[in-house]
Amino acid sequence: MSARSASLFEPYRLGDLTLPNRIVMAPLTRNRAGSGMVATALTAEYYAQRASAGLLISEASQIIPEGQGYQDTPGIHSPEQIAGWKQVTKAVHDAGGRIFLQAWHVGRISHSSLQPGGGAPVAPSAIRANAKTFVNNAFTDVSEPRALETSELPGLVASYAKAAANTIEAGFDGFEVHAANGYLLDQFLRDGANKRTDAYGGSIENRARLLLEVMEAVIAEIGAKRVGIRISPVTPANDLKDSNPQALFNYVVEKLDALKPVYVHTIEGATGGPRDVAPDFDFDALRQRFSGTWMVNNGYDKALADKALGEGKADLVAFGRPFIANPDLVERLRSDAPLAALDQATLYGGGAKGYTDYPKLGTAA
Repeated sequence: MSARSASLFEPYRLGDLTLPNRIVMAPLTRNRAGSGMVATALTAEYYAQRASAGLLISEASQIIPEGQGYQDTPGIHSPEQIAGWKQVTKAVHDAGGRIFLQAWHVGRISHSSLQPGGGAPVAPSAIRANAKTFVNNAFTDVSEPRALETSELPGLVASYAKAAANTIEAGFDGFEVHAANGYLLDQFLRDGANKRTDAYGGSIENRARLLLEVMEAVIAEIGAKRVGIRISPVTPANDLKDSNPQALFNYVVEKLDALKPVYVHTIEGATGGPRDVAPDFDFDALRQRFSGTWMVNNGYDKALADKALGEGKADLVAFGRPFIANPDLVERLRSDAPLAALDQATLYGGGAKGYTDYPKLGTAA
């Protein structure tokens, strides 16, 4: 976009969608899926309350049972899960909103108690992360993973394509591939987690291979206008390390530009933490390599968001945690109203408390 001053509250054309504003609700794991990892009527209420955002991106949802890493996270692989999400997308659309599903496979960030048959989580290499997951209502060390066989990777790619088809069947407007925050696709990208000696390890080109194959398959399945991707080039989340993230992500974004997904969603800095965790990393270099919609995320307030839009450093701005306690965040930002504080005790798991009971402006709690 041009360097003219753009506003958060200006409409934006995203693929075939017209967004009424540039404010995106980022994916937020809340661990409230029902039996069978199915989204519920409460889930539908939660997202519909926040439908004034230009775009909603759902909490991450596993593409296959092995992709689950935390208790009570929804999936997008069973008929029951598709049916559960249909009530969510209908509620959001009835409220005038637009919603993408974020799809993940957590890789090594899992626990054997969540895996089919109690098996080991899978990873690019058999390296356990110094990280925790949420199981049995407590944070617990992740389990030792096993390395995926080369022969398993085509099936994994096909699982992403099937999940994309399921997402459209469930009524979503699009599909975000989660390649951030130290989960499986991000693990393949990083030389700290990927020690493979096959075509999916070693060079940057090899480590990026799985991600690009997934993107090609998903775009072939549902079309580029309905596919986004999330990356987090410098976050240390989930024990993630890489020796040269600038060269890695310069390459990744150049290759993504050729595939033309509808957006790239970039976490700047440490996910949910400091923006300046890697002060020498050049995010502008990534922005310049992608000709489509550039979405930014992490620690944005209204002033910082308008600055990024006005300087052409972003087209859309994603807000995460502020949306938890402020279902009407768009209106609060527009009117410069104070933001409500979230209740840390009810972030993960539970029912309506701390989920759908946060009041909008001018209403009693």
